[in-house]
Amino acid sequence: MDSYKDKIFGFYQDRKRMPSYAEIMKLVGFKSKNAVYKLIQKLMDEGAVTKDSTGRLIPNRMLGEIPLLGLVEAGFPAVAEEVSLSSVSLEDFLIEKKEKTYLLEVKGESMIDAGIQEGDYVLAERGKEAKAGDIVIAEVDGGWTMKYLRYGKDRKPYLEPANKAFKNIYPTESFVIAAVVKGVVRKY
Repeated sequence: MDSYKDKIFGFYQDRKRMPSYAEIMKLVGFKSKNAVYKLIQKLMDEGAVTKDSTGRLIPNRMLGEIPLLGLVEAGFPAVAEEVSLSSVSLEDFLIEKKEKTYLLEVKGESMIDAGIQEGDYVLAERGKEAKAGDIVIAEVDGGWTMKYLRYGKDRKPYLEPANKAFKNIYPTESFVIAAVVKGVVRKY
């Protein structure tokens, strides 16, 4: 079972997506999708994978637990001691509703004053009701973007960048909020 799981998660790490049933069949050498279905059921029973609302496989606990050692001063230097407080699962810390959460890579500089830079990843949650001031992923007049959600005096929504070099976006034909940004991940 572990070798099957290793092949499936190896595929995930290489391709940044979970394999389809047909791809799993090839990966592990099964001759039927029914055998794949039974394998997936076992992996779900042990908590290795789940399915989202569309039935796609989602890996569980890819990040594991990391020790939480204490606080670090971001102001003036202070004496610090390493004290093991507990451990934290980054997945639990960052993701509330796994089946509704996805990751997007950021392209562009319109949100730099919000601390979101090109090359960062944002965690976005579908189905969360967006409020004024939330950073949203939205389809505006046929194009997709990430900006602050704002409302004008007329209560009509518009999108505001976090960079003075960019202008507000006022929808003229269509406007749909797909998700609310819940976090930013940056690797140095």
